[in-house]
Amino acid sequence: MDDRVGTTIHAGFLVTVTAAVAWLSGLPMLFPSLGPSAFVLAMFPRSEASNARRVIGGHTIGVVAGLLAYALLAGGVTMTNALEPGSVEGLRLAASGVLAMVLTVAGMLWARARHPPACATTLIVSLGLLPTLLEGVLIVGAVVVLVSAHRALMIGERASRSYRERTES
Repeated sequence: MDDRVGTTIHAGFLVTVTAAVAWLSGLPMLFPSLGPSAFVLAMFPRSEASNARRVIGGHTIGVVAGLLAYALLAGGVTMTNALEPGSVEGLRLAASGVLAMVLTVAGMLWARARHPPACATTLIVSLGLLPTLLEGVLIVGAVVVLVSAHRALMIGERASRSYRERTES
C-alpha cells in the first residue's frame, strides 16, 4: 500500500477511536490538538516523535500549564465570548495564553517531552475553551486513548508481518 494512503488511514483510525469514545461517553474528548497528534503518530510511527512519553507527557504539561495560567490570569473569561477590543478581559485571556505557551515550552524542553501539538492543547485550556480540572483530565485521557490505538496498530502490524514471513518461508 502507498505510504500516503497508509498514513491517511492510520491517522483517520486514531481519530475515529477517540471520536467514538467521546461520542459513546458524551464527554469532551475530541478537541483540535488531537488531529496534529494523530498526524505525528501516523506519519512517524516508529520515531522518537511518536514516543508515548513525549506525546502523553507533552499534552499533560500543556494541560497543567494551561490550567495554571487560566486560574492565575483569566478565570471566568472564555475566548468564546465576544470581547471588546482593548478590554481587560481580552488582555487577561491574551496573557493567559502567552504564559501557558511559555510554561509549556519550558516544561516540554525540561522534561524532554517535546510534542508540538501540545502547544495547541495549552491554548485550548488557557483561553477558557476546556478550562476545568475535569476537562484537563479528559484531555489527557483522550491522548492516552489515541496513543493506545496507535500502539495497538503497531502491534497488529508487527504480528501480521511476522505471520507473513513465517508462512512465506
